[in-house]
Amino acid sequence: MEAARIVGALVRMVRDVGLAEELAQDAMLQALESWPGAGVPDRPGAWLMQVAKHRALDHLRHQALHAGKEGQLSWEFDELLRDGQRQPDELAQLAELGELAHPDTGDDVLRLVFVACHPLLSPEARAALALKLVGGLSSAEIARAFLVPEATVAQRIVRAKRTLAEAKVPFEVPRGAELTPRLASVLQVIYLIFNEGYAASAGSDWLRPGLCREALRLGRVLAGLMPREGEVLGLLALMEIQSSRERARTGPDGEPVLLLDQDRSRWDRLAIGRGLAALDGAAQLGAYGPYALQAAIAACHARALRADETDWIRIAALYDALAQLQPSPVVELNRAVALGMAYGPAEALPLVDALCAEPALRGYHLLPSVRGDLLARLDRHAEARAEFERAAALTRNERERALLLARSRACHRP
Repeated sequence: MEAARIVGALVRMVRDVGLAEELAQDAMLQALESWPGAGVPDRPGAWLMQVAKHRALDHLRHQALHAGKEGQLSWEFDELLRDGQRQPDELAQLAELGELAHPDTGDDVLRLVFVACHPLLSPEARAALALKLVGGLSSAEIARAFLVPEATVAQRIVRAKRTLAEAKVPFEVPRGAELTPRLASVLQVIYLIFNEGYAASAGSDWLRPGLCREALRLGRVLAGLMPREGEVLGLLALMEIQSSRERARTGPDGEPVLLLDQDRSRWDRLAIGRGLAALDGAAQLGAYGPYALQAAIAACHARALRADETDWIRIAALYDALAQLQPSPVVELNRAVALGMAYGPAEALPLVDALCAEPALRGYHLLPSVRGDLLARLDRHAEARAEFERAAALTRNERERALLLARSRACHRP
């Protein structure tokens, strides 16, 4: 998440998202050129930040000279420009000592999310741009999150940057009436960043803990700013409870451990307590939005000390409510899982079979995975094996592929 902090700081300086990204990339390139010979600095993040700021200051100085406005640069810019011979490692030390601190103590990353979620952009473009800038997700990863083609996501990001630059959108967290139009998109972005960390869509790792922690940090900051917003508390509750399982979700070699197989004594009870407290806060505000409902589902799992104590009937009822409030094929698939656990696989299989015709789920690996699980529980092992193999072929995560292939092989056994 270091890149997001650098881009956020640069946007505050240059007021252009696209330019800030370019300057941050320039700093990364300089690190690739400098570090092999000089060695990695003690504080690589601070080193990168100051190199990027130098690039930004050079750009601003060039603009100011051309506009005849060099004297209007702020005190911070003037200080750096007068001492342009300082090296990045020295600047990093000064930054940590506070000598180059910016007087604005707000959260640059959260501001970056709000800029990316400006109402000038479509909801789809907001989410795509924010996930790219803040989550560091590739166009392919974002496309998988929204079940759309990668080219579509790439076009949305390019157009969004151009729109924000042309509109000269201020780099700030909006207030009052301007806040509401962006909040839903901001929550969606934080939620999607967390989800990518919770179950990585591609790569060799099952988890990306850094993304989960940054999403949680942003959720906590947002809850501090908006303690009376029920869905903010609902999302925070969901992330706290889900993150409590981190230590139990992988085995000794990093292999995935499914929810029903996890050692619940390894769940973080403090995180669960924080999540339940946030959920209570949302309930007191009368908030029963999508995030609060998902947090209530997660709470059912958190309260069960053993897997067989899980209140699946309540979970199924909560998914019924969620499906009415936020209907989508993915919610229906999760609802079918809950119904299968509450009332048996025969109850859920027809619902999953019907979802096979959904265009949005074409290529979605969890659909054949769920179907394979239901078929295995109905002792239809040959069909289950084929579904697990199909799911393994669709996923881009190596750990998940290995898990699905192992489940497929298990269907051979008597």
